[in-house]
Amino acid sequence: MNLKRIAGFEAAKEVKDGKIVGLGTGSTTHYFIEKLGDRIKEEEIEIMGVPTSYQSFLLAKEQNIPLTTLDEHDIDIAVDGADEIDKDLNLIKGRGAAHTLEKIVDYSAKIFIVIADESKLVEKLGAFPVPLEIISKAVKPVFSELKDMGSEPSIRMAKYKDGPVISDNGNFIVDAKFGLMDNPVHLEKDLNSIPGVVENGIFSQMTDKAIVTCENGIRKINF
Repeated sequence: MNLKRIAGFEAAKEVKDGKIVGLGTGSTTHYFIEKLGDRIKEEEIEIMGVPTSYQSFLLAKEQNIPLTTLDEHDIDIAVDGADEIDKDLNLIKGRGAAHTLEKIVDYSAKIFIVIADESKLVEKLGAFPVPLEIISKAVKPVFSELKDMGSEPSIRMAKYKDGPVISDNGNFIVDAKFGLMDNPVHLEKDLNSIPGVVENGIFSQMTDKAIVTCENGIRKINF
């Protein structure tokens, strides 16, 4: 049983005809985008997508999903995955290094739905490092601030190229370990106050609904 596929397909049912849809990035949202393409072909619904990365852009084009931008349309519903989801539906995202545009699109949506399998549910965020997108020239001062906050940051290195991972925006990705978080809302704001940080991967107080799949079925959690 592919729990990610089930979650993605279930989320695609939430999209109504005529809507503008934020298209998240990652392995679970891959299935969501595929299913939207199927619905366009089979049900002849009319939607437009706003991609959050080159990955979601290319997949949407492959599925013949018409695309638009935030400049042209407001987003009705956004669907995205997560690396961790706490009991208040706060998230850590950014394993795919696309969290900056993901946050812009997800925050702009009238409804934001996160999709995942049950392994992503946690009592507190923080087992997974917090990804940060930072300007390359700001590495030293940003690292100094992060260390003062109790973290041991590291630049994320690429697997199939020499050197660091570069975001779609041309910036470095840094992973900062903070441990379990008592207040992700404050930490998100504190991280974004550091000069040189473009955006961080804590998504607090944004999620309207979670669709979580497990071996026994589907859980839908409303905030």
